[in-house]
Amino acid sequence: MGLISLFVGYFFLSSLIFGTAMGAVHYYDFVLKETNFTRLCSTKSMLTVNDSFPGPEIRVRKGDTVFVNVHNRGTYGVTIHWHGVKQPRNPWSDGPENITQCPIPAGTSFTQEIALSTEEGTLWWHAHSDWSRATVHGAIIIHPAKGTRYPFPKPYEEKTIVLASWYKGDVMKVIKTAVATGGEPNSSDAFTINGQPGDLYACSNETTYRLHVRRGKTYLLRIVNAVLNEEMFFGIAKHNLTVVGQDAAYTKPNTVEYITITPGQTMDVLVTANQHAGKYYIASSAFAESGVPFDNTTTTAILQYKGKHTNSSIRFPTLPAYNDTDAAARFFASVKALASKEHPVYVPKKINRRIYMTASINTLPCPSNKTCTGYQGGIQASSLNNISFTTASVDILQAYYRNINGIFSTDFPDRPPVYFNFTGNVENVTWFTRPGRRVILLNYGEEVELVYQGTNLVAAENHPMHLHGFSFYLVGMNKGNFDVTKDPLRYNLVDPPEVNTIGLPMNGWAAVRFTADNPGVWFMHCHLERHTTWGMSSVVIVKNGGTKKTSMRPPPSYMPPCSTS
Repeated sequence: MGLISLFVGYFFLSSLIFGTAMGAVHYYDFVLKETNFTRLCSTKSMLTVNDSFPGPEIRVRKGDTVFVNVHNRGTYGVTIHWHGVKQPRNPWSDGPENITQCPIPAGTSFTQEIALSTEEGTLWWHAHSDWSRATVHGAIIIHPAKGTRYPFPKPYEEKTIVLASWYKGDVMKVIKTAVATGGEPNSSDAFTINGQPGDLYACSNETTYRLHVRRGKTYLLRIVNAVLNEEMFFGIAKHNLTVVGQDAAYTKPNTVEYITITPGQTMDVLVTANQHAGKYYIASSAFAESGVPFDNTTTTAILQYKGKHTNSSIRFPTLPAYNDTDAAARFFASVKALASKEHPVYVPKKINRRIYMTASINTLPCPSNKTCTGYQGGIQASSLNNISFTTASVDILQAYYRNINGIFSTDFPDRPPVYFNFTGNVENVTWFTRPGRRVILLNYGEEVELVYQGTNLVAAENHPMHLHGFSFYLVGMNKGNFDVTKDPLRYNLVDPPEVNTIGLPMNGWAAVRFTADNPGVWFMHCHLERHTTWGMSSVVIVKNGGTKKTSMRPPPSYMPPCSTS
């Protein structure tokens, strides 16, 4: 992986770099096709990019531009999203299916432009079509711009760690079956570290990922959580982790025994090889505090010191229990922005748009001619402010740009339709939601505060909420119902972390702030795939400003066709 030539049946373009005033330009070819992989003692065919799982890394510097030519040689339409890349004024290349584009049809290609701006650190790319991101994903490594450096001592080496889900069967069939029956989808059969389940699983002893280190050296681990439906704990036996970045923004160095990382998040972590020479387990397991089904397994890799060592036993890290809410909360509360002169924060202070948004698990009525396996015999659903987002045959961006009527409405409510004890007893509250395609419309330059509120409907769960096109500041988070009078007094407006994905705690709330300075159409959704499938998403549309530089760019000459347009 990296800036090397990628061979997939024939030679593709290497990552050519041409100097420009705005940074270098890079070119990649991504070829999606079915590839056979063997894991858990079985072989299956699955959709991959360039025959690799995880897929190839994109390596750039801050401010660079990347063109990726996506060749779809699979059997169904797919899109690719560049998670955490703001894509200034250019939603056309953002990638979520039926939001900013229709799928790239099988047998065709689509070139996407990835415009990097303020991001520095680790991001990732992934498919954004149904559950295909389970096998179609990879890291984006963004080094400091030329002439600048890390705000910490340069590490001896950098290594990428990608956490992912592994299904023995076809993951697309898993979700199609669940949608057809209205019930919960099957959990994954394993987690993986860099494509391998680890040697706690049968048939994995010879293939477990090994991180070879030299004693006394410090390594930068770039960790990506590409898991489909679980937040994760991660640790290394006998080695502390110093978090120095999250979601491609630097943080104050924070030394911990473990991290909690939600699907969609990335973290940059320093690890010093300061223990006796030997082998130490790297391990990751689920954080899933609710009663819903989840993958209760542990994936491992091995940190192995170079040179001779006689100790044959491998030490195992102590990770929090799967339902240790306090452990997760302590970690999230410990992350602060670096907030230095070179890396300042710009927290909006003059808020002129406030949105209070419930995130709920719900149900829909089962049709009279069907037997459903969802909650109380209904169809599993989820919502934001009691609206379950539905997709259309024409993507929202095209409909907005071309003024196509009937695709969406701009009346997403700024408040829940009904107030109740969101995190308490909900026996007398309806579990039903309403399907719809209502979007949030923002004026250019508005300073926005958005408070996500978890609820106890059907099942209280964690929700990793992600907003495309923006990073935002996580200014507050706590258990229980948000108190509009008391809780804002405890906001962190000095050094809140700047992120693109936050872990909304079960039966709790999280407040974020951002400035609506990126015109376009941007998807907002829970990064647990089953929740997005059920409708826990919406769209944020930022209107153009008054100048060309504050207006959305026009579409490229080619966009993947929609079924109707």
